[in-house]
Formats: sequence, C-alpha cells, structure tokens
Amino acid sequence: MKVPAYRRIAADLADKIRAGEYRPGDALPAQRELSAGYGVTLMTLRQALQQLREDGLIVQQAGRGTFVAPVQAAYRVDTLRSFVEDLREQGHQVTTEVVSASAGPEFRLERLRVLDGRPVIHQTSRVPSPWAAALVGEDFRRISLYAALAEAGVTIVRASERIVPGLLAEPIAGLLRRPAGEPVFVSERTTYAMDEQPVVVDRAVILGDLMEIRAERAATRLSLQWGTVRDRPNG
Repeated sequence: MKVPAYRRIAADLADKIRAGEYRPGDALPAQRELSAGYGVTLMTLRQALQQLREDGLIVQQAGRGTFVAPVQAAYRVDTLRSFVEDLREQGHQVTTEVVSASAGPEFRLERLRVLDGRPVIHQTSRVPSPWAAALVGEDFRRISLYAALAEAGVTIVRASERIVPGLLAEPIAGLLRRPAGEPVFVSERTTYAMDEQPVVVDRAVILGDLMEIRAERAATRLSLQWGTVRDRPNG
C-alpha cells in the first residue's frame, strides 16, 4: 500500500531530528520552504508537521515558527526517591540552588532544581519537629533532604502525592526565569515515617511546557511518572 506523502515527509524530518541535523531548540525551515523542498502543497506539509507535533518531536509557536522540541526529562511519581535521583538516573545534569533555609517550629527549605542549566522546578519543603533540628546547617546543594533525614535516623515508608495544573505566579516566575501566567504542574506531596507521622510536606512547581504526566497500566499495578513531550511513546 502506498504511504501517504505527509507520512513520508514526517518520517524524513523525524530521522533528521533524531540524527541531530536539527537539534533541540532549532527552528525548522519555513513551511513554504519545506513544502517546496518536498514538492508538496502547504496542506500536505502541515499534515506532516501535525504528525511530528503529536509524536512530541516539534513545538509550534504562533508568530515565531516551528522548533525542535527541547530535550526533556521524566520524573517517576511511583517511587520514594527525590526529583534529583530520578532525573540523574536518566543521564541529566541536575543541580540544586538553595533559595532559603530557615528553622523554627519547623524547618523550611526552598530550592530550585536546575536541569541541564535551566531552572525547571521550584520546590518548598517543610519538616516538622522533632526532625527539624537535625537539618540545620546541612548543605542542601550537595545532599538531598531524604538523605539528610536518613542520616538523622528517619525511616520513610510511603508518600502521598497530588498533582494539579496551575499558572505560574510571582515570585516563583522570576526564580524560574519565566513570565507569570505560564502553565505549570503543581505537585503536593506528603512523606510519612514508620509511625505514620508526616515527615516532609513538599510543594513543587514544575514548568508545564517541559514535562507531562505518564501512566503505565498493567494487570497488577499502576505506575505513574512525569514524562516529556520529547520522550512520549508513539501510539
């Protein structure tokens, strides 16, 4: 059976993207240039671009053009590991910037997660007494909150997480270097110790144009993870 022209064009452009001819963030040639190069109408070319967009390989910005989708990361939400552990396992360079850390009746830690040089997550964590005192003076640029709690003798057994869409607001927008009003995911996560006492209450604001929620369903389990447009499975 003959393959439709738009699918052949989409496959060719996808091969070029995966081969690095067009790199993440690069602009594709203008639609008229592409349609002329492939010898097809603009309508056929736009069908091909729609296929690439659905496959997560490109993004289109009104008035600006078509761009190769940025390299993005996946964050598993079905584990008790930290953001950084999950992202580093995928080969991403992740660093932490501490915005503030304060102690009182509870320990409050505000951090930015910087992925491949770009701030993508703003995270505020609160740890109540009696564990708060053990965290004072820790360098959270180099040690995770979970690791610090483990060193303090805390055994974490489970976490409950709620994820909702939202809009980026100040002052977090400034910290993430994005304009207010952009779409974000908001993760609200409570982590519990063996005695069922809440140990960490987290609120993370995650840039909505970089990540997506992904579900894997099997007969015996449901696995949820943060994914990305670029990493989205076909089909």
